[in-house]
Amino acid sequence: MGSRGQKAFIIVLSNILIVLACVGSSVLFLYLAARPSSTHFRRESNDFTGAVVAVIGTTYAVILAFTLSGVWSMFQGAQTNEEQEANALVNVYRIATQMQDSNATRIQDLCARYVENTLNHEWTVMERDKQLTPEGAAIIDQLWTLAGQSQARNQPDTIAAYQLMEELRGLTQYRRIRAMQSREHLPGILWTVLIAGGIITVAVACFFGVTNFRFHLLQVLVLSLLISLVLVAIADIDRPYQGIVKVAPEGFMFARHTVQHRSAP
Repeated sequence: MGSRGQKAFIIVLSNILIVLACVGSSVLFLYLAARPSSTHFRRESNDFTGAVVAVIGTTYAVILAFTLSGVWSMFQGAQTNEEQEANALVNVYRIATQMQDSNATRIQDLCARYVENTLNHEWTVMERDKQLTPEGAAIIDQLWTLAGQSQARNQPDTIAAYQLMEELRGLTQYRRIRAMQSREHLPGILWTVLIAGGIITVAVACFFGVTNFRFHLLQVLVLSLLISLVLVAIADIDRPYQGIVKVAPEGFMFARHTVQHRSAP
């Protein structure tokens, strides 16, 4: 098993342990709260408890739904940005193949270096939740220099030169966004709200006065299981380059195939 496989296994195992710990704690609290001697008093306050649970449960469900939807939208945005960055790089490479300029070959070589640096180095760095090294930015700077030289030697309104500069603008922007997205996480205050809300929701549900304890146990178990699963899913999706569900460099794999295919004799 490779290092990536071991890391994925550790994350899955930790997620399972977190879910089991949450469910076990909920069941333990239910046993402590639902003592047989207090069942009568809890049943008398079921109407009030039900109203409180409805308000807390609805509020917490809305918070969970918006948070899960938000992190999923961010994940899809990171996936889309990766595709756009790879497409911009492929377009730079293809434009360079059509240019009648001495810098065209150097631009193609830099595009190939950018692909290999992203796949072999930067993706590993992002998976380890570390800051990107300056190699990729240095390659983009060289591309800008060569593109500026090519534009100065040719007509300023040459279509190829204009398209090359536009694609370089996109490439620079998408890389900057990828670097930003690799460091983004939900703020601690929001995690505090999510965890505290889950604890409060499950705890209040334990104070219902239910005659059939097994039925009450099943309700609390399902509720705690659902909440813990959603929280674990939010934690994984919140890290689009580090979690179990993470952005794959499919766009750059296509870019590598394009560059190698066109570079072949």
